[in-house]
Formats: sequence, structure tokens, C-alpha cells
Amino acid sequence: MTTVTNDGAGAAPETRTRAPHRAARFTGGRIASHAVMALMTVYFLLPFWWLLVAATKDNDGLFGSAPLWFAADNNFFENLSLLFRQEDGVYLKWLGNSALYSVVSGVGATAIAALAGYAFAKLRFPGRNVLFAALLGLIMVPATALVLPTYLLMSEVGLTDTIWAVILPSLLNPFGVYLLRVYAHDSVPDAMLEAARIDGAGELRVFRSVALPAMRPALVTVLLFTMVATWNNFFLPLVMLSDNKLFPLTVGLRTWYMSATIGNGGPALFNVIVVGALVAIVPLIVAFLLLQRYWRGGLTIGALK
Repeated sequence: MTTVTNDGAGAAPETRTRAPHRAARFTGGRIASHAVMALMTVYFLLPFWWLLVAATKDNDGLFGSAPLWFAADNNFFENLSLLFRQEDGVYLKWLGNSALYSVVSGVGATAIAALAGYAFAKLRFPGRNVLFAALLGLIMVPATALVLPTYLLMSEVGLTDTIWAVILPSLLNPFGVYLLRVYAHDSVPDAMLEAARIDGAGELRVFRSVALPAMRPALVTVLLFTMVATWNNFFLPLVMLSDNKLFPLTVGLRTWYMSATIGNGGPALFNVIVVGALVAIVPLIVAFLLLQRYWRGGLTIGALK
């Protein structure tokens, strides 16, 4: 008993000595991690802050005042009015085009990716591994490298300078297929599928009633990624479209920028371009805020396995 007591008494000072070092190490690591996160937050929010500040300035304020702080006069609503009146309100047409391309492409690409991902994950058919390997290879190909071949295909069938020239290429999302294949493999139990088949459900009913609800977080992820990619797409519509009325926001704002820099309009459009860029990101922010709860719903999948 004496020996145990002495050992315990002897270990107590060592424990007391280590505790402050451990606490200091944890505190230092926590401060460092928070500092890194703060720096990354500033890094990512700085362009948005500049855009928000610049949207409140006129042309003279854009080039003659502090770039990261507001000017003396707030011209945001005047710039907004100029934006919607410029060229008979063509900005609203571009905004509607971007929304049309993004929603149709997002929903269509998500549906195709869901069907293909489920088939790769849960069905057995000849050539499945070869096709999936080819799919992985397509992920490595830059999208811009496919624009010119796609243009040649669209021109052969007479679809250039139409909305389908932007929508149809956007329906193919190899990464979305891969993501949904991985998610369906882990989140959809084979026992549930077999039980539905035993009850007499066909493959389409099994997919719609059993697999799709379990894949919802991944479906929302693919939907948002595709919508954002289509909304921000520039090179594809630039090559495919020549009609000003079919332009999305990215190409439309570029035409204003080119006219302001090398055209006869001078710098009179810069404040309109800046506030147009700010308005263009608002729908994306709203979409993320509305759909983020579906991501939270999928975070605990597999936690109890």
C-alpha cells in the first residue's frame, strides 16, 4: 500500500507538469487553426466585398476612390436603374436566359446522372466496368477542350445559335454520374432493393421509391454543381450563340465590357457592368441557402453502421 501510495504521489507532480503544456499546446493549435480560417474567410470574401462596394459607385468613383471602401455618394440604386434600362432592358432577357439554361440543364443532368449512377452501382450488365472506366476518363478531359467538337456536331444538325446548343451539352455530367454511383453504392442497401423486387415492384418503381429518397443529398449536390457550372459557363455559349437575345449573363456582360473598352461608348458602362455582376450572383446565393438543408440531412448516413 505504501509503495502504491508513493508511486501515485510521485506521479502527481509529473501529471501536474504535463497538464499545462498540454493545455498550452491545445490552446496554441486552436488559435492557429482559427487564424488560418479567418485568413481563408477574408481571402474568399474579399472579391465579393469589392464587388459590393464598387456597385455603389459611379464611373468616377470606380477609378478615383478607395477600392475597398464606399465613396461619399451612394449610387447603387441609380446604377441598378441604369442596368435594367440599358439597351431596352436586355439584361433581364440575359438573366432569364441564364435561369433557363441553368434550371433545365441542372434538372436534366441530375436525372441522367441519377439513372446512370444507380445502374453502375446496383445493376449487373455486360460492359459495366469498361463503361465506368471510360466515364472516369471523361472526368479528366477539360470541358473547354470539347467545345469546338461540340460546335461541329451542333452545326451538322442545325442547332447552333439556339438554346439547345447550350442545354444539350450541359446535360452530360460525368463527375455527377461518378458521385451518384459512389453515393448509391453506400447509401442504398441491397436488402431494401431485393425486398421491393420480391413485393413485385419493377426496376423503375424500385429506383423511384427506394433509391431516389436515399440519394437525395447527392442529388441536390449534383443539381447545384450543374446549375452553378451552367450559370457561370462562358466559353460554350460564346462559341455557340451569335444572337444577342440568346446570350446568358456571362456573354452579355462581356459584350458590354468590350464596348466600354474598345468601342465608342467609352467607360460609361463600367458601373453598369459591376452592378450587373453583383445582381448575377444573387440567384446562386439564394439557391445555396434554400437547398443547404438537404446536405445536412445526408451527413449522418452510415454513422450507425
